[in-house]
Amino acid sequence: MSNDNPIGIFDSGVGGLSIWKEIHQLFPCESTIYLADSKHAPYGEKSKQTIIDLCIKNTELLLSKGCKLIVIACNTATTNAIEYLRAHYDVPFIGIEPAIKPAALQTKTKKIGVLATKGTLSSQLFNSTTELYADDIEIIEQVGTGLVTLIENGKLNSPETVLLLEKYLQPMIVNNIDYLVLGCTHYPFLIPQIQKILPQHITIIDSSEAVAKQTLRRLQLHELKNSCAIKNTHLFFSNTNIEVMQSLLKEVYVAQYLDF
Repeated sequence: MSNDNPIGIFDSGVGGLSIWKEIHQLFPCESTIYLADSKHAPYGEKSKQTIIDLCIKNTELLLSKGCKLIVIACNTATTNAIEYLRAHYDVPFIGIEPAIKPAALQTKTKKIGVLATKGTLSSQLFNSTTELYADDIEIIEQVGTGLVTLIENGKLNSPETVLLLEKYLQPMIVNNIDYLVLGCTHYPFLIPQIQKILPQHITIIDSSEAVAKQTLRRLQLHELKNSCAIKNTHLFFSNTNIEVMQSLLKEVYVAQYLDF
Protein backbone atom coordinates (compact mmCIF):
# COMPACT_ATOMS: atom_id res chain seq x y z
CA MET A 1 0.00 0.00 0.00
CA SER A 2 1.44 3.35 -1.05
CA ASN A 3 1.68 6.20 1.46
CA ASP A 4 0.04 8.59 -1.00
CA ASN A 5 -3.11 6.45 -1.19
CA PRO A 6 -6.18 8.11 0.35
CA ILE A 7 -7.73 7.70 3.77
CA GLY A 8 -11.26 6.33 3.45
CA ILE A 9 -14.07 7.63 5.64
CA PHE A 10 -17.67 6.47 5.72
CA ASP A 11 -20.80 7.31 7.66
CA SER A 12 -24.53 6.79 7.43
CA GLY A 13 -24.76 10.22 5.83
CA VAL A 14 -23.15 13.64 6.18
CA GLY A 15 -22.49 13.46 9.92
CA GLY A 16 -18.99 12.06 9.51
CA LEU A 17 -17.93 15.30 7.84
CA SER A 18 -17.39 16.50 11.42
CA ILE A 19 -14.71 13.80 11.69
CA TRP A 20 -13.32 14.57 8.24
CA LYS A 21 -12.77 18.22 9.19
CA GLU A 22 -10.71 17.26 12.24
CA ILE A 23 -8.64 14.76 10.23
CA HIS A 24 -8.00 17.25 7.47
CA GLN A 25 -7.04 19.93 9.97
CA LEU A 26 -4.60 17.63 11.79
CA PHE A 27 -2.80 16.35 8.69
CA PRO A 28 -3.71 18.37 5.58
CA CYS A 29 -1.26 16.50 3.35
CA GLU A 30 -3.43 13.36 3.30
CA SER A 31 -5.85 12.61 0.48
CA THR A 32 -9.32 11.45 1.50
CA ILE A 33 -12.41 9.75 0.09
CA TYR A 34 -15.66 10.27 1.99
CA LEU A 35 -18.78 8.12 1.55
CA ALA A 36 -22.14 9.35 2.80
CA ASP A 37 -24.50 6.38 2.83
CA SER A 38 -27.47 8.72 3.23
CA LYS A 39 -29.77 6.33 1.37
CA HIS A 40 -29.70 4.05 4.41
CA ALA A 41 -29.62 6.68 7.18
CA PRO A 42 -30.08 6.44 10.05
CA TYR A 43 -28.13 3.29 10.93
CA GLY A 44 -29.13 3.59 14.59
CA GLU A 45 -32.55 2.01 14.11
CA LYS A 46 -31.39 -1.00 12.05
CA SER A 47 -30.51 -4.54 13.16
CA LYS A 48 -26.89 -5.47 13.92
CA GLN A 49 -26.63 -7.70 10.84
CA THR A 50 -28.03 -5.01 8.56
CA ILE A 51 -25.47 -2.55 9.92
CA ILE A 52 -22.65 -5.05 9.33
CA ASP A 53 -23.83 -5.65 5.76
CA LEU A 54 -23.90 -1.90 5.05
CA CYS A 55 -20.42 -1.50 6.52
CA ILE A 56 -19.10 -4.34 4.33
CA LYS A 57 -20.50 -2.58 1.26
CA ASN A 58 -18.92 0.74 2.26
CA THR A 59 -15.60 -0.87 3.11
CA GLU A 60 -15.31 -2.76 -0.16
CA LEU A 61 -16.11 0.36 -2.15
CA LEU A 62 -13.38 2.33 -0.35
CA LEU A 63 -10.91 -0.52 -0.81
CA SER A 64 -11.72 -0.63 -4.53
CA LYS A 65 -10.65 3.01 -4.65
CA GLY A 66 -7.30 2.20 -3.03
CA CYS A 67 -7.84 3.47 0.52
CA LYS A 68 -4.94 2.66 2.86
CA LEU A 69 -6.88 3.12 6.12
CA ILE A 70 -10.59 3.37 6.86
CA VAL A 71 -12.27 5.58 9.45
CA ILE A 72 -15.73 4.44 10.50
CA ALA A 73 -17.13 7.91 11.18
CA CYS A 74 -20.32 6.56 12.71
CA ASN A 75 -20.89 5.56 16.32
CA THR A 76 -23.53 2.96 15.49
CA ALA A 77 -21.42 1.36 12.75
CA THR A 78 -18.38 1.22 15.03
CA THR A 79 -20.15 -0.34 17.97
CA ASN A 80 -21.89 -2.96 15.82
CA ALA A 81 -19.46 -3.77 13.02
CA ILE A 82 -15.84 -2.86 13.73
CA GLU A 83 -14.92 -6.24 15.21
CA TYR A 84 -16.24 -8.00 12.12
CA LEU A 85 -14.45 -5.62 9.74
CA ARG A 86 -11.11 -5.94 11.54
CA ALA A 87 -11.40 -9.73 11.44
CA HIS A 88 -12.15 -9.89 7.70
CA TYR A 89 -10.03 -7.11 6.13
CA ASP A 90 -6.31 -6.34 6.36
CA VAL A 91 -6.61 -2.55 6.18
CA PRO A 92 -6.42 -0.66 9.52
CA PHE A 93 -9.78 0.56 10.86
CA ILE A 94 -10.38 3.52 13.15
CA GLY A 95 -13.66 3.49 15.04
CA ILE A 96 -15.59 6.04 17.04
CA GLU A 97 -17.53 5.80 20.27
CA PRO A 98 -19.11 8.35 22.62
CA ALA A 99 -16.55 10.30 24.67
CA ILE A 100 -17.67 8.83 27.99
CA LYS A 101 -14.14 8.63 29.44
CA PRO A 102 -13.16 12.34 29.31
CA ALA A 103 -16.61 13.37 30.54
CA ALA A 104 -16.49 10.87 33.41
CA LEU A 105 -13.01 12.01 34.45
CA GLN A 106 -13.94 15.69 34.50
CA THR A 107 -17.52 15.83 35.81
CA LYS A 108 -18.02 17.62 39.13
CA THR A 109 -21.72 16.84 39.57
CA LYS A 110 -21.13 13.13 38.84
CA LYS A 111 -23.91 13.35 36.27
CA ILE A 112 -23.40 13.40 32.51
CA GLY A 113 -25.83 13.36 29.61
CA VAL A 114 -25.40 11.22 26.49
CA LEU A 115 -27.36 12.05 23.35
CA ALA A 116 -26.97 9.20 20.87
CA THR A 117 -28.78 6.80 18.55
CA LYS A 118 -30.62 3.73 19.78
CA GLY A 119 -28.05 1.50 18.05
CA THR A 120 -25.19 3.11 19.97
CA LEU A 121 -26.83 3.22 23.40
CA SER A 122 -27.91 -0.44 23.20
CA SER A 123 -24.54 -1.75 21.97
CA GLN A 124 -22.19 -3.92 23.98
CA LEU A 125 -19.25 -1.57 23.34
CA PHE A 126 -21.11 1.42 24.75
CA ASN A 127 -22.18 -0.52 27.85
CA SER A 128 -18.69 -1.91 28.50
CA THR A 129 -17.13 1.56 28.10
CA THR A 130 -19.68 2.99 30.50
CA GLU A 131 -19.00 0.29 33.08
CA LEU A 132 -15.25 0.82 32.76
CA TYR A 133 -15.12 4.60 33.11
CA ALA A 134 -18.40 5.70 34.65
CA ASP A 135 -19.20 3.12 37.28
CA ASP A 136 -19.80 5.73 40.00
CA ILE A 137 -21.43 8.32 37.72
CA GLU A 138 -25.07 8.74 36.79
CA ILE A 139 -25.54 8.77 33.03
CA ILE A 140 -28.73 10.27 31.62
CA GLU A 141 -29.14 8.59 28.24
CA GLN A 142 -31.34 9.98 25.50
CA VAL A 143 -32.04 8.51 22.08
CA GLY A 144 -31.98 11.35 19.56
CA THR A 145 -34.86 9.99 17.48
CA GLY A 146 -35.45 12.09 14.39
CA LEU A 147 -32.35 14.28 14.60
CA VAL A 148 -30.28 12.43 11.98
CA THR A 149 -33.14 12.56 9.49
CA LEU A 150 -33.58 16.31 10.03
CA ILE A 151 -29.85 16.91 9.53
CA GLU A 152 -29.81 14.74 6.41
CA ASN A 153 -32.65 16.89 5.05
CA GLY A 154 -30.76 20.11 5.71
CA LYS A 155 -33.04 21.24 8.54
CA LEU A 156 -30.35 22.25 11.03
CA ASN A 157 -32.16 25.42 12.10
CA SER A 158 -35.76 24.32 11.69
CA PRO A 159 -38.33 24.81 14.50
CA GLU A 160 -38.83 21.03 14.52
CA THR A 161 -35.13 20.47 15.24
CA VAL A 162 -35.13 23.03 18.06
CA LEU A 163 -38.25 21.50 19.63
CA LEU A 164 -36.73 18.02 19.58
CA LEU A 165 -33.50 19.27 21.13
CA GLU A 166 -35.40 21.05 23.90
CA LYS A 167 -37.41 17.88 24.56
CA TYR A 168 -34.26 15.74 24.76
CA LEU A 169 -32.05 18.15 26.72
CA GLN A 170 -34.42 19.56 29.35
CA PRO A 171 -34.49 16.35 31.46
CA MET A 172 -30.67 16.37 31.47
CA ILE A 173 -30.60 20.00 32.61
CA VAL A 174 -33.10 19.22 35.38
CA ASN A 175 -30.89 16.30 36.47
CA ASN A 176 -27.91 18.68 36.92
CA ILE A 177 -25.52 17.32 34.28
CA ASP A 178 -22.33 19.28 33.72
CA TYR A 179 -21.19 17.42 30.58
CA LEU A 180 -23.18 16.52 27.47
CA VAL A 181 -21.64 13.79 25.32
CA LEU A 182 -22.68 13.83 21.67
CA GLY A 183 -22.79 10.17 20.68
CA CYS A 184 -23.46 10.60 16.97
CA THR A 185 -21.23 12.29 14.39
CA HIS A 186 -24.24 14.13 12.97
CA TYR A 187 -24.87 15.96 16.23
CA PRO A 188 -21.87 18.37 16.23
CA PHE A 189 -23.62 20.22 13.39
CA LEU A 190 -26.31 21.07 15.97
CA ILE A 191 -23.91 22.54 18.57
CA PRO A 192 -24.98 26.16 17.90
CA GLN A 193 -28.60 25.21 18.58
CA ILE A 194 -27.67 23.06 21.59
CA GLN A 195 -25.64 25.89 23.13
CA LYS A 196 -28.70 28.13 23.09
CA ILE A 197 -30.61 25.56 25.16
CA LEU A 198 -27.96 24.46 27.67
CA PRO A 199 -26.81 26.60 30.60
CA GLN A 200 -23.28 27.93 30.08
CA HIS A 201 -21.74 25.69 32.76
CA ILE A 202 -22.56 22.51 30.78
CA THR A 203 -19.68 21.43 28.54
CA ILE A 204 -20.43 19.79 25.20
CA ILE A 205 -17.99 17.06 24.20
CA ASP A 206 -17.67 14.80 21.15
CA SER A 207 -15.12 12.36 19.76
CA SER A 208 -13.97 14.17 16.61
CA GLU A 209 -10.57 15.38 17.81
CA ALA A 210 -9.78 12.10 19.56
CA VAL A 211 -10.58 10.14 16.38
CA ALA A 212 -8.30 12.38 14.31
CA LYS A 213 -5.44 11.88 16.78
CA GLN A 214 -5.97 8.11 16.79
CA THR A 215 -5.93 8.12 12.98
CA LEU A 216 -2.59 9.92 13.05
CA ARG A 217 -1.17 7.35 15.50
CA ARG A 218 -2.27 4.47 13.30
CA LEU A 219 -0.80 6.08 10.17
CA GLN A 220 2.50 6.42 11.98
CA LEU A 221 2.34 2.89 13.42
CA HIS A 222 1.77 1.34 9.99
CA GLU A 223 4.19 3.77 8.30
CA LEU A 224 1.43 5.04 6.01
CA LYS A 225 1.75 8.77 6.62
CA ASN A 226 1.95 10.89 3.46
CA SER A 227 5.10 12.98 3.08
CA CYS A 228 3.32 15.87 1.30
CA ALA A 229 5.45 15.24 -1.78
CA ILE A 230 2.37 14.55 -3.90
CA LYS A 231 -0.60 16.91 -4.25
CA ASN A 232 -3.56 15.61 -2.26
CA THR A 233 -7.14 15.21 -3.41
CA HIS A 234 -10.48 15.06 -1.56
CA LEU A 235 -13.49 13.23 -2.97
CA PHE A 236 -16.96 13.35 -1.42
CA PHE A 237 -19.69 10.93 -2.51
CA SER A 238 -23.34 10.59 -1.51
CA ASN A 239 -25.89 8.05 -2.76
CA THR A 240 -28.82 10.47 -2.40
CA ASN A 241 -29.41 14.14 -3.04
CA ILE A 242 -26.02 15.90 -2.80
CA GLU A 243 -27.32 19.38 -1.94
CA VAL A 244 -27.08 18.92 1.84
CA MET A 245 -23.52 17.64 1.64
CA GLN A 246 -22.60 20.49 -0.68
CA SER A 247 -24.05 23.03 1.75
CA LEU A 248 -21.84 21.65 4.54
CA LEU A 249 -18.77 21.61 2.30
CA LYS A 250 -19.52 25.21 1.28
CA GLU A 251 -17.87 26.03 -2.06
CA VAL A 252 -14.44 24.70 -1.11
CA TYR A 253 -15.09 21.09 -2.21
CA VAL A 254 -17.51 19.42 -4.60
CA ALA A 255 -20.00 16.76 -3.55
CA GLN A 256 -20.68 14.03 -6.13
CA TYR A 257 -23.50 11.54 -6.53
CA LEU A 258 -22.51 7.86 -6.54
CA ASP A 259 -24.91 4.94 -6.66
CA PHE A 260 -23.76 2.51 -3.96
